[in-house]
Amino acid sequence: MKLIILDRDGVINQDSDDYIKHPDEWVPVAGSLEAIARLNSAGYIVTVATNQSGLSRGYFELRELSAMHRKMEALLFEHGGQIDAVFYCPHGPDEGCDCRKPKPGLLHEIGERFQADLNNVYFIGDTISDMKAAAASGVNPVLVRTGKGETTEQLLPENDFSHVPVYPDLSAAVDSILSGALESHA
Repeated sequence: MKLIILDRDGVINQDSDDYIKHPDEWVPVAGSLEAIARLNSAGYIVTVATNQSGLSRGYFELRELSAMHRKMEALLFEHGGQIDAVFYCPHGPDEGCDCRKPKPGLLHEIGERFQADLNNVYFIGDTISDMKAAAASGVNPVLVRTGKGETTEQLLPENDFSHVPVYPDLSAAVDSILSGALESHA
């Protein structure tokens, strides 16, 4: 099985320090929807692992999050793509859950749901917490410079992630995966 995990904000859609709180604020990163469609065409199961602490902070409610995901799905459908499952952590940073990245809970949950060997899976993200969650779960981390990625790239060496491949955006990362240029550590 070919499985890939994507972070949402900053990878698929534009990010905001003020949180994405409404479907109108959910705007895809250029080329991201087409990249997901290419993954689907190549036989990949595409999942999303996203921290959504705006729920616990009261910035938006589950109905807004669901509406954002419906918008993402509708736009992807227009490009011939789909997300097979969205896994999200609704907790704030001080709630002590196991699912909030950088903890590996969401990634483990995805592995269990799809009965996948996580050593053969890529997790494409834009933050250090994404890279740490990947490392803690045995997933292959990939960084994109969109969202918070440019800042994160500067933090890779001091966090022992100098080996992590870095791409301008999701489209470039997907091109590398599909061409076989990027290999998992399995």
